[in-house]
Amino acid sequence: MAERYGKTRLAGTAAALSMALIGSMPAFAEEILFVSQGGAYQKAQTVAILDPAAKKLGITINQDSVPDAWPIMRSQVATGKPTWDVVDVATNFCLRGGEQGIVEKLDFSKIPNAAAMPADYRSDYSVAYEFYSSVLGYSLKKFPDAASAPKTWADFWDVKKFPGRRSLRNHPLATLEAALMADGVAPDKLYPLDVERAFKKLEEIKPHITVWWTSGAQSAQLLNDGEVDMVMAWNGRISALAKEGAKVAYTYNQGILQSTSLCVLKGAPNLPTAIKFLNEAVDPVHQANLPLHIDYGPANPKAYDTKVIPEARVKELPSAPDNAKVQALMSYAWWTSAAGEAAEKRWLSFAQK
Repeated sequence: MAERYGKTRLAGTAAALSMALIGSMPAFAEEILFVSQGGAYQKAQTVAILDPAAKKLGITINQDSVPDAWPIMRSQVATGKPTWDVVDVATNFCLRGGEQGIVEKLDFSKIPNAAAMPADYRSDYSVAYEFYSSVLGYSLKKFPDAASAPKTWADFWDVKKFPGRRSLRNHPLATLEAALMADGVAPDKLYPLDVERAFKKLEEIKPHITVWWTSGAQSAQLLNDGEVDMVMAWNGRISALAKEGAKVAYTYNQGILQSTSLCVLKGAPNLPTAIKFLNEAVDPVHQANLPLHIDYGPANPKAYDTKVIPEARVKELPSAPDNAKVQALMSYAWWTSAAGEAAEKRWLSFAQK
């Protein structure tokens, strides 16, 4: 997931940016080791959330950055002496961690900020931390005005009305949801996914897919270079291109709203402090600070009530109320179920044909 956030990564344990924090502040008795995904994203959350939370709670937040935290989460817990406390990771890994005894079950009476969030944004083992969307992006050179641009996944599938080269992600998450919406399923009626129907619809579009992309950088490059005219991509990738002057655009209509979440490793060495931090990390004001530094939306809806985010910026964010209501909220509970795991396995054979 780290490549969604940008090209640069933070390297090594207790990344340099947290070391600067430690060096500039007195040593506190309480500390945690926070693990995220590096790059521009971790830099943004450090400024927006981690530094203010550390100051407010009077704790030290050491950091690590790992592109793929899941296998390390498993191995750390298996040793019986984990060193990580709080992990920012794709929500499905928090849920799987709960099922497998790898992350702590949360007591929301101790996390009031999270308890006040919508039930769909949290689970017994996770709290949503930030939102991004899989959206339909397109070239303004090919589709120069609103009247000509594709607006729905049905448009993406309509190769006669909307001719052009297309690209989809080589992964079932969000792609199956897009296929079902293309087949007429309403965004709020997707789950449980009709897997047979989704793959049947994907077979229709498969001959017209120029590239099945495997990284966020690739999806953006394909659109920027004119290799494709429309693409499913993460909203931040396309908005970054647009800010650089590329003739590209996207729509949140029928986007798939996805999240990363915070979870606490089972047997975390600083468990009480980790729980205090979890509550602070989803504080509305801290959450509202995040989109001031990167193109992803706060997970706590109350962030939009703080007036910290300028109105023009609100309109750009995936989790903003007006944008969220036209999208499908991904069900990570379904994707971590037996049916979801079977759909992931089936994707492998679909992709290889």
